[in-house]
Amino acid sequence: MSAVSDHEEPWKLTAAEVLPLLRSGELKVLDLAKSLLTRIHQRDESVKAWVWLSPSQILQQAQVLDDIPSAQRGPLHGLPVGVKDIILTKDMPTQYNSKLYQSETPINADANCIITLRQAGALIFGKTTTTEFASSKQGNWHQNHTANPHDLERTPGGSSSGSGAAVGDFQIPVALGTQTGGSIIRPASFNGCYGFKPTWGSISREGIAQWSWTLDTCGFLCRSVEDVERILDVFQVMDDEPIPKEPFSLKGAVIGFAKTHNWPAAGPGTEKAMEKAVELLKKQGARAEAVDLPEDMGFDNALKWHNTVLNAEGKTSFLGQYRTDTKLLHDDIVGYVENRKNVSRKDQLEAYDSCARLRVTWDEIASKCDLVITPSIPDEAPKGLENTGNMTFCSMWTMLHAPALNIPGFAGENGLPIGLTAVAPRFRDRHLLHVARTIGPLFEKEGGWQRKNVESIPIRQPVRRSSTGLRST
Repeated sequence: MSAVSDHEEPWKLTAAEVLPLLRSGELKVLDLAKSLLTRIHQRDESVKAWVWLSPSQILQQAQVLDDIPSAQRGPLHGLPVGVKDIILTKDMPTQYNSKLYQSETPINADANCIITLRQAGALIFGKTTTTEFASSKQGNWHQNHTANPHDLERTPGGSSSGSGAAVGDFQIPVALGTQTGGSIIRPASFNGCYGFKPTWGSISREGIAQWSWTLDTCGFLCRSVEDVERILDVFQVMDDEPIPKEPFSLKGAVIGFAKTHNWPAAGPGTEKAMEKAVELLKKQGARAEAVDLPEDMGFDNALKWHNTVLNAEGKTSFLGQYRTDTKLLHDDIVGYVENRKNVSRKDQLEAYDSCARLRVTWDEIASKCDLVITPSIPDEAPKGLENTGNMTFCSMWTMLHAPALNIPGFAGENGLPIGLTAVAPRFRDRHLLHVARTIGPLFEKEGGWQRKNVESIPIRQPVRRSSTGLRST
């Protein structure tokens, strides 16, 4: 290998750790790619995070990147990135986990986010599993279910299932996800990694399968706050106010805790995580204050309005697929087009207008705190691979268009990861990350769960993947 032999195995490195090595040439992109492919070969026949991967293509692209002179290398030079399989990639098929689109043939087009990543020097690695059009809660790729790397009998969450599992299993340092309800935050929590949903509209959705044009948001799963910051630099996601250069101090900071109206759904793992977070922050000198979301403003109806929008916009988004062949679609998708929930135009307008008002109110409430902490999920990942879990705690922040970051570090009753979500006012993404750079390491060190445990998980004997899975070329 290269001079990186003095460091950790390359597959263990975060994006922020590996980027300086790649840019300087201390670590070759080819060596990093080989290390990740070895990791994937050892584990993915059990985890099944990838729906399309071509080792020969990856190695060829890695060599091309290594041949770029140092002065011409981009800010993400050589960074391997997994791509949720609802995002167009010109050199890989995009199948949406749908029988309508099963194919080995790529569409000759990149989504806008992929163009941006390629121009920054990223190595687009492969396509990760998802639920059908990222719009249902069923397991992945029909009979080829993705598993949680920390317990192969449990769900990795969804709909960014493969992205969460691959990052949580150290198979890739960064993966793209999307969120319409809880599709980034939930798998990030279940798989023990960071997941960031930026402010709605911060990153182009052109070339990404649409479910809800007023909710769909492109984001990322990775293993540190610094990783998120590097990627947001490339996408030019900035606040109006400059971020201080000095680290954020928790002494005297006001950290809000919002249990929300969904708190009755919280299980013992999430309850203990919230309690532990308050304790840890107070020890560092922070003020932990309860954040009440007033019912008279409609926050107790947030889930209802979110569901109304999903159903109303799904009716439009999936009409073409419905007209093509209903027998090849999941029943949830058929139900949207047939308007089984009987969502009226009046209901839709009420939801739109009410959500718009709540966003302004949320910005005002959140601006009184340095950061607000809220549950990511009801509890640790549930058993079974047929259902991706409950998104109850995530949907409000998606509907509010607020930036949201899952911070790992806590553990449930079975020792599985549980994260908490940091949220902020709209377009305060970089402020949120500045505070999280201090809180994240604290939660990871003292919260009770250690990510390194993933290396000891037993793996079943390899089974050859079907033609709709990994390519061996």
